[in-house]
Amino acid sequence: MAFKTDIEIAREATKKPIMEIGARLGIPAEHLLPYGHDKAKVSQAFIKSLAGRPDGKLILVTAINPTPAGEGKTTTTVGLGDGLNRIGKKAVVCIREASLGPNFGMKGGAAGGGYSQVIPMEEMNLHFTGDFHAITSAHNLLSAMIDNHVYWGNALDIDQRRVMWRRVMDMNDRALRDIVVSLGGVSNGFPRQTGFDITVASEVMAILCLSNDLEDLQSRLGNIVVAYTRDKKAIYCRDIKADGAMTVLLKDAMQPNLVQTLENNPAFVHGGPFANIAHGCNSVIATKTALKLGEYVVTEAGFGADLGAEKFFDIKCRKAGLKPSAAVIVATVRAMKMNGGVAKADLGAENVEAVKKGCPNLGRHIGNVKSFGVPVVVAINHFYSDTDAEIAAVKAYVAAQGAEAILCKHWALGGAGIEELAHKIVAMAEAPSNFAPLYPDEMPLFQKIETIAKRIYHADEVLADKSVRDQLKAWEAAGYGHLPICIAKTQYSFTTDPAVRGAPVGHSVPVREVRLSAGAGFVVAICGEIMTMPGLPRVPSAEVIRLNADGNVEGLF
Repeated sequence: MAFKTDIEIAREATKKPIMEIGARLGIPAEHLLPYGHDKAKVSQAFIKSLAGRPDGKLILVTAINPTPAGEGKTTTTVGLGDGLNRIGKKAVVCIREASLGPNFGMKGGAAGGGYSQVIPMEEMNLHFTGDFHAITSAHNLLSAMIDNHVYWGNALDIDQRRVMWRRVMDMNDRALRDIVVSLGGVSNGFPRQTGFDITVASEVMAILCLSNDLEDLQSRLGNIVVAYTRDKKAIYCRDIKADGAMTVLLKDAMQPNLVQTLENNPAFVHGGPFANIAHGCNSVIATKTALKLGEYVVTEAGFGADLGAEKFFDIKCRKAGLKPSAAVIVATVRAMKMNGGVAKADLGAENVEAVKKGCPNLGRHIGNVKSFGVPVVVAINHFYSDTDAEIAAVKAYVAAQGAEAILCKHWALGGAGIEELAHKIVAMAEAPSNFAPLYPDEMPLFQKIETIAKRIYHADEVLADKSVRDQLKAWEAAGYGHLPICIAKTQYSFTTDPAVRGAPVGHSVPVREVRLSAGAGFVVAICGEIMTMPGLPRVPSAEVIRLNADGNVEGLF
């Protein structure tokens, strides 16, 4: 059976002028900064004018642990937004921007799929409105100013062995993980060991996504801890006097981006932290703006619910004062079979027993999301190879978990294929939300890590050296004990071993390093072998991405 590719579908779309999309939301043309005819930024002045308006209902879309079989979380997010609009509700989609790293590495694109996409697809997956470049530049300006401060006399007495601030770039490049800078003699500065992270792991990215406005942004940037003195006194970004210039670089990037779905419904695409090495949510300013403009806001959090949803609830909602009304967990029959032990090459054949065997991964996520007091529904993202018996097996399993699974055909049919789920969401959102984070602010930092590991990952214990535990205690003594935890670990498993599928129990979570993100307002616990600078796979997507004879992009999904 032949299908059109995502990029072919997107290219055939009939786009409306972005001013028309903005007008549907009540955004005057003078408050839209256009980037071409199909995308625009929303002014800070307009956003501030929305204060006092009531908020719409916030709907989170999350998923099971990702598999090579495919789940379709962004596709479902976009489809549900279209479906809600189709049944007469004023709905706005809020998703993250795409990083060049995975686009040219493994994924190839991040704007949804089939007939549930956000457009312009090509620009969104490439440079878009330049937000990531601005974040990269602001981050690296601080890096340059730290080294420059040391070069010109080091008045702050920075201990070069304790410079915590690394550089970033928005590309997977394992060769830059650990490097030595300032080689070449006196005029180049003082050599020291450092490295690069990918831009989506930058604290500047997290700060932009958690800030309410430009004033909040500059305050948070100033609070970044960049280094320590020999007597372990913290040196902040504001001590380096970089926060003002960084804010200038981020002025436009701080404004949310407005685009549209294939069905010409509004979508905010803003910010892009990964969920396996950062907090995995789109910007607070985009979400809050959408809540003032729509009856329903459909947003997503990266990877599986053990990472993205947990961080959405415990970091984003906690920090921004958000209260989600419902959550959708996306699953596929194919992924259930893969969790049940079926090889990717054999997923097309009916195997009801494998579906049943793989369903505990979905069940674990259902229970976890329910533990936050948020009502849950499962979206079965339909593939043409799914059989009635396999679909029935998933529905029966989910019913036994006290939830409902709804078959959704939005990839092939757009909003028309997901109306049943849209009606279900409206009914669920009518009930009062009982949302509460997993742990209180006052809980000690290491106990917060243990709480996530035991209640979300169902681990027996957290393993950490004395140096890690002592560092956490030192941060508590310095006044950072109230911060939430951002776990960095593999997205493919509840464990720290990416090869372990299903719903494992009895495992340990090793914490090899902790990092303080004082500006963003959380502590990162790096677990297992996860890297904050990914590498390219053996056969990167970049090998097949090119311009064709007509000047159009090929290979980007």
